[in-house]
Amino acid sequence: MNSLKQEKLPILTSSDVVLARQKVRQWATEMKFTLVDQTKLVTAASELARNALEHGKGGHMVIEQVENSIKNGLKLVFEDQGPGIADIETALRDGFTSGGGMGLGLGGSKRLVNDFHIESEPGKGTRVTVVRWK
Repeated sequence: MNSLKQEKLPILTSSDVVLARQKVRQWATEMKFTLVDQTKLVTAASELARNALEHGKGGHMVIEQVENSIKNGLKLVFEDQGPGIADIETALRDGFTSGGGMGLGLGGSKRLVNDFHIESEPGKGTRVTVVRWK
C-alpha cells in the first residue's frame, strides 16, 4: 500500500471530533467516493474519534490517501495513550459498551470499512487502523 498524501489531526476536545468528521468527508468527497461510502467513512471516523477522546483520554487521527495495485482508498489511524482495551474480542461485540453509549462503536465501525485492525495493550493505549477502498 502506497501513501499519496497524509494529514494528522489532534483529538483532544469534542470540537476535534467534529473537525475529524469534516476532514474525512472533505477527503472522501475529493476522492470521489460515493455518498454512501462517504457516509460510512464519516460515521466510522466519528465513532473512532469519540472513542479516542472519551475512552483514550485524547489522541490523534492520521488521514491518508492510499493506493494498492488496483484501487485507491482512504486510511484512517486513531491512536491514544489511554488505558487500553483488556479484551478486544468482547469490545468488538455488538451491544458491548464501557460507557453510556449504545455499544455500536468498534463493531459498527468495523462493518463500515473494508479493512479494520486494532492493537491495544492495557496501560499503553489503543491504535485502530481502518481503510475504505474505492
